[in-house]
Amino acid sequence: MTAHRGLRHLALRVTNLARSRVFYEQLLGMKIVWEPDPDNVYFSSGTDNLALHQIGPAELSQYQPPRGQLLDHFGVILESPAHVDAMFREVQRDGSQFGAAIAKPPKQHRDGSYSFYFTDPDGNVIQALYEPTISRMDLKP
Repeated sequence: MTAHRGLRHLALRVTNLARSRVFYEQLLGMKIVWEPDPDNVYFSSGTDNLALHQIGPAELSQYQPPRGQLLDHFGVILESPAHVDAMFREVQRDGSQFGAAIAKPPKQHRDGSYSFYFTDPDGNVIQALYEPTISRMDLKP
């Protein structure tokens, strides 16, 4: 089996690229690394890559959001439980202006991790996660 370097890329189709761009750029602090055209933008936290692709006008006019997403959630790794709590307070305080909503409050998990869940403007669920093993890794590029 060929070794890989982790799940470092995610691409999401969005209903409103401008709104989603503000969410990921301002609320999550992602930096734009490439914007090839008005319908696509690529972000990075320094160790990963997130692509946002605008759903095209013809498809968007017929778009029906799924009742539930097939992707359960994706996550952002945080340094400590205190950082999870700080992000929770930030999303609680400022999230609605970016289209974010709290889905589940902070919780200690039985594996030692600690997290909360929130949604992006299109309803994708994001887990803000402290995970004892991964959170201690040097994830700098």
